[in-house]
Amino acid sequence: MLENIADAFALFLTVDNAFSIFAGVVIGVVIGAIPGMTTPMGVALVLPFTFTMQPVTGILLLLGVYKGGLYGGSITAILIKAPGTPAASCTVLDGYPLTQQGEARKALDMALYASCFADFVSNLALILLAGLLAAFALRFGPPEFFTLIVFSLTIIAGVSGDSLVKGIASAALGLLFATVGLDMVYGTNRFIFDNWNLMGGLSFIPVLIGLFALPEIIRYFADRAAGRTQAAVMRGGGAGWREFRACFKSILRGSLIGVVLGSIPGIGGAPSAFLSYGEARRNSKRPHNFGKGELEGVAAAEAGNNGVAGATMIPLLALGVPGDVITAVILGAFMIHGLRPGPVMFADNITLIYALFIGIMLSSAYLFVVGKFSIRAISRIAEVPNRILYPVVLMLCLFGAFAINNSVFDVLVMLLMGVVGYLMLILRFAAPPFLIAFILGPLLEDNFRQSMILSEGNLSILFRSGICIVFWILTVASLWFLFQSRRRSIPLGG
Repeated sequence: MLENIADAFALFLTVDNAFSIFAGVVIGVVIGAIPGMTTPMGVALVLPFTFTMQPVTGILLLLGVYKGGLYGGSITAILIKAPGTPAASCTVLDGYPLTQQGEARKALDMALYASCFADFVSNLALILLAGLLAAFALRFGPPEFFTLIVFSLTIIAGVSGDSLVKGIASAALGLLFATVGLDMVYGTNRFIFDNWNLMGGLSFIPVLIGLFALPEIIRYFADRAAGRTQAAVMRGGGAGWREFRACFKSILRGSLIGVVLGSIPGIGGAPSAFLSYGEARRNSKRPHNFGKGELEGVAAAEAGNNGVAGATMIPLLALGVPGDVITAVILGAFMIHGLRPGPVMFADNITLIYALFIGIMLSSAYLFVVGKFSIRAISRIAEVPNRILYPVVLMLCLFGAFAINNSVFDVLVMLLMGVVGYLMLILRFAAPPFLIAFILGPLLEDNFRQSMILSEGNLSILFRSGICIVFWILTVASLWFLFQSRRRSIPLGG
């Protein structure tokens, strides 16, 4: 083993490898910070440049883009309420209120610290626990996925704002919008109204941008017309060791949640971020400050988001099964270079795998350096006058919505969701429950229906394994704690 590690260091220690992963992190941060430019899109755009590189160099470049993109998405989420990635939509909940309070630097710092720590934990899990976690992931079938998603949906009660009834109504609307398009089980059309553009459902990025970014722009111009605009003022410094220590439990918990969910193919960063956020709120001494500018909320969201980064590589390397869309692209890069991830690769190319592990650990350090040096300049975006900033943000939103599928229809979806989001804003309906339900709804429906097909309609299949039973117990316990908390402090109606 020591000989293999020594050979791996010899394979990795080249200028090309060290530079490629650094360049990848920089590219990923930039792409992640542009609304609409998703991390999978960034990895896919960089993929052709790896064809002529050595296998280790090319794959490390893609991994750098992946890891940089996860953090980059939090930048615009915090500064202008326009998440650069789907998972960063959870960071919006407390990141943007902190910016409004003049604490953008502190929010960006905490997002960086949580991202780097969670990324490091995820990388360690990849190196030390790949076989164990991959075997655990294989035990998840449709019933296990269904119970996991039911547990994740309990987060809705914690992010519903002052009115639980309005939060549930918002979630129900999100579930309704999630049913638009082609039914993947029977192949029938639902709610497409003879418009073929809707057959693929509503694209997530236009919905995300429209729901979060556009309502703020509309409200600004409405307030400006009424003479009620107010500029944000930057004050104070960034987050330091004291703030990190105060949030450490939530960061560690979120990192572990990200590792577990990331090792399960098909889950992704968004459910992990929301689950981490929900658990942080439930265990916090200040649960009612969440959503109003709580630094611990930013830390938990980013830890859950970035905790999946290394873990999604576990099923890819150990089993040859991509953990998400991005690792599916990376799988393509392996195959282009004549490599097939899986158990055989550990036997035939162990030196290459160890070299990748070394580069992956270095990426966490690169992410910290790139993020730290860029925060001071990036945080100044919050000081740009809104009369200049919001038109620029609007152009980015239009570009981001169009760039997903090169479709004007997606731009129209974004504008429609902007109107819906603005109405929810003025009627005080929380947007996060809508988004959570919109993300998890299709997964919930598909896994429930697959479970029913497997059992020929017998509901007992949802209790078939210990994993299912554990998630049912966690769901009941989570709901009990949330309702007890709300009964003591927040009215159900309003």
